[in-house]
Amino acid sequence: MPHHQTGSDQQAEFDSLRPGDSTAHGATRRTALKAAIGVGYAAATLPIAAQTVVKTSADGLVAGPVTYTVNGFEVPAYAAAPAGKTGLSVVLVVQEIFGVTEYVADTCRRFAQAGYLAIAPELYARQGDPKGYTDIPKLQADIVSKVPDAQVLADLDGALKYAAAHGGDVSDAAITGFCWGGRIVWLYAATGKVKAGVAWYGRLVGQASERTPKHPVDVAAGLQAPVLGLYGGKDQGIPLDTVDKMKAALTTGTPAARASQFVVYPEAGHAFHADYRPSYVKGAAEDGWNRALAWFKANGVA
Repeated sequence: MPHHQTGSDQQAEFDSLRPGDSTAHGATRRTALKAAIGVGYAAATLPIAAQTVVKTSADGLVAGPVTYTVNGFEVPAYAAAPAGKTGLSVVLVVQEIFGVTEYVADTCRRFAQAGYLAIAPELYARQGDPKGYTDIPKLQADIVSKVPDAQVLADLDGALKYAAAHGGDVSDAAITGFCWGGRIVWLYAATGKVKAGVAWYGRLVGQASERTPKHPVDVAAGLQAPVLGLYGGKDQGIPLDTVDKMKAALTTGTPAARASQFVVYPEAGHAFHADYRPSYVKGAAEDGWNRALAWFKANGVA
């Protein structure tokens, strides 16, 4: 990433979270933040694979839980970046329905090892903690359905401000997200605050409500950043006819809308990138990851 500059001005809060920090204050803060963001596996993800397929080292990174404030609320997040560098391209990583699990944190480290500053906010921390849930419909009813899109978009704005203060170049930013977060990618790509998006199996259509007034198909024509949609041909929750509806909406829109693309993996179902779950499909996950990195670079986020 040739435009990145080595420097020492990443702020102390982020730098103090480097793995191996042995100060009592640092350890206490990390423990509290890990509890807040749920780094670990939510009960709702069970049964999980015997072990995580991808485990990304934090060597050479500044990585760990952080917080930032939006409208008086301290938003927990996980951030990772190459140590000692500034001017970093930024990737917003939007969680699955289960929140910021270790899988999401690992994804941040993968981006950081590729040279990015990646940050994953806990986007429904105000509404509750998903970690204790074993029933997805109950999790949806108790917490997720109460999360307003406006709150989510504001918290992502806050994540960009955090990144700008900690070595990130937010004029060079992208967004990616999985499942619940895949839907958010499309919405945020319509705000003009990122240069590219990659949406992993996010729902595209839905009924309007007070908290979710628009869905991806409703904002498709107005996209301000091109989005690569990565979807599973066997995803029972996202019928392929909704992908077709989205494609049709994109063709009538802005240049960014028309530049957006879909890749559908015929052998994959939902959550095929989630390597700690039985839904994981290695070939599709690896191909999608490579395409995501290439998409960001092709759209100037590198």
